[in-house]
Amino acid sequence: MTNIHHINERNTSDDSRLDEASEWLAKLDRGLTKSEEQALKQWLAQSYKNVEVLLEVAKLWDKMDDLSRLSDLFPQTPVKQKRLPMWLGATAASILLAVALSLFQEAFNFSFFYPVNQSAVVAKQLNFQTDVGESKDILLSDKSKITLNTNSFVQVRYTQHSRVINLLRGEIHIDVAHDKTRPLSVIAGDKVIQAVGTAFNVEVGQKQIELIVTDGKVLVAEQKAESLPNLSLGTNKQGQYLSNSSTSVSKGEKLDLSFKGKIAKAVEKVDPMDVAARLSWRKGSLIFRGESLAEAMAEISRYTHIDFELSEDDRLKQVQVAGMFKTGDIKGLLEVLNNNFNIDYERVSPDKIRLKYAAPHVSI
Repeated sequence: MTNIHHINERNTSDDSRLDEASEWLAKLDRGLTKSEEQALKQWLAQSYKNVEVLLEVAKLWDKMDDLSRLSDLFPQTPVKQKRLPMWLGATAASILLAVALSLFQEAFNFSFFYPVNQSAVVAKQLNFQTDVGESKDILLSDKSKITLNTNSFVQVRYTQHSRVINLLRGEIHIDVAHDKTRPLSVIAGDKVIQAVGTAFNVEVGQKQIELIVTDGKVLVAEQKAESLPNLSLGTNKQGQYLSNSSTSVSKGEKLDLSFKGKIAKAVEKVDPMDVAARLSWRKGSLIFRGESLAEAMAEISRYTHIDFELSEDDRLKQVQVAGMFKTGDIKGLLEVLNNNFNIDYERVSPDKIRLKYAAPHVSI
């Protein structure tokens, strides 16, 4: 089963074919199962356009070597191979075409002289999202790994010259595959966070964007039309790299960013234990180290459809929470609050819970 999940599926057959070709490349990266080999064989047999698009996407994402694995999937009967268009180019493509032709020659009478619309492939965009309380790992074609936190939405766009991830909602942690020729940029608000090969975490909060670098170094800058390419389009060949005058954030540091405007805040050092606690969501847990009850409940609310509110009681403002909670475990959370803090609750509505101090026990 693929760990790639698509949203906003397109109605056109061309876009659907591009999505399927990208999925097959990701599967080839980690190795095909027997059932997937058969499914790929059937998909290629459906249309010669499937072959063309798979080749073009592989060429664009520098994955032509992966296609050589297809030569083991099909019987290689001798065929008279037609002249290839210029855009196919690479030797690995010839191997796949020979195999594909031998497989499809009885089913189709077609020509490879109808090139794929390369601009459509260059503009290829993959969308990924998670529901509330859900997290997902996504392996991209360049072997970068994105982990999406609860209720997150990203758009991924790769070209020959750039790798762009637009974080529109939520939080991601990304391990960037090293590629000096194609920097990877995460866009959040009007800020560009760029790396060549490193790891970092970005959260789009209600009031600001939080960046934590867990390995290596990233550069951060505003995305301005006059100084930077429009990276969200992903088609620029010049000026992809952020200048050294951009704000640098290294391993063990964080930077809070406004959605728009200049980078006014300074980079902060973060204790390794705080980093581990802040990123504990990747393991399905939430670790608190003395946050206020209000802060803890606000974080817990991100992982459930239930909203928590605190009653008008100054004592609740003094409560500090320390410990580990499983994301989405509302019943366990309420038990801990009651047993450890003497905090009771009432369900105001199906999706709202009010916390209050429990009434003192009176003996008779």
